[in-house]
Amino acid sequence: MIGWAVAALLTVSLLVLAYFVFQTRRLAASAEKQVPANGHFVAIRGNRIHYVEAGQGPPILFVHGLGGQLHHFRHTLFDQLAGDYRVIALDRPGSGYSVRARSASGRLGEQAAVIAEFIDALSLERPLVVGHSLGGAVALATALDHPDKVGALALLSPLTHEQESIPPAFQPMLIRSALKRKFLAHTMAIPLALKHAPQTLAFVFGPQATPDDFIIGAGGILGLRPAHFEATVADFVALEHELGRYEARLEELRMPVGVLFGTADQLISHEQHALPLAGRIRDFELELVEGVGHMPQFVVPDRVEDFIRRMAAKAFSHRSVLTTGH
Repeated sequence: MIGWAVAALLTVSLLVLAYFVFQTRRLAASAEKQVPANGHFVAIRGNRIHYVEAGQGPPILFVHGLGGQLHHFRHTLFDQLAGDYRVIALDRPGSGYSVRARSASGRLGEQAAVIAEFIDALSLERPLVVGHSLGGAVALATALDHPDKVGALALLSPLTHEQESIPPAFQPMLIRSALKRKFLAHTMAIPLALKHAPQTLAFVFGPQATPDDFIIGAGGILGLRPAHFEATVADFVALEHELGRYEARLEELRMPVGVLFGTADQLISHEQHALPLAGRIRDFELELVEGVGHMPQFVVPDRVEDFIRRMAAKAFSHRSVLTTGH
């Protein structure tokens, strides 16, 4: 009798698991059909990096945040900036359509090295690097570890300081086992992410509403793919004790650094991640946007465009001097 019960329980468990695997593959296929890879690829340090670019002129490189991908910028800023600049956005290793190297850990120094070699691969002369959220931390690490590669930084809602404790909303992402991450990615994680997507997006965009075209136009649906989930969780785990190492070196920055931060950000606070930068970075400016949450490029794109143009003027001022001969 006990043996029969165990066998029945095992059968039911396998059927449930098979259902989740099927749903995960179905959702991933649908995401890739609706938002296909439409950029270029370049091999960097064992990673296959997907990127898009437009325009001509001084280069601006966009680095997205945790769980994001290049459409977070392409959708909101490319058309406005491409008339005056060469704008490039990449999928960080493992995110979007970029494939992470098997040996990669997701640590900040490792990602910074990828950005630095990407800059060389595309012959970008000291670009303005725009980083959002975790992309801000990656941009800072790139500027600190490879200062000759970066002309200036324009950081949107950047993660800059190590936090004493993990906020409750992020605790489920602390999955240190790579094997467990892979198992969840191909079974339960994606269907559950879809189920909770409205609440998750409301938290990320709050207090503003999630844009109607975020899922397709801004590529949000690409998060419903196992590889993307694995990379997102690995990036989060890799942050442990990483931010403090770069936070301690902020005084080394010599290029212009600008930060734009919403005062109503529900993910990370401007009090902890923006205000402490003042006085530590020689050429620093801070723009606070009252009542705006974590995604200013979607909520106040004109304000973000003006901020980026202002930082670009600082990054490329020497080139104007060289061009005019003055």
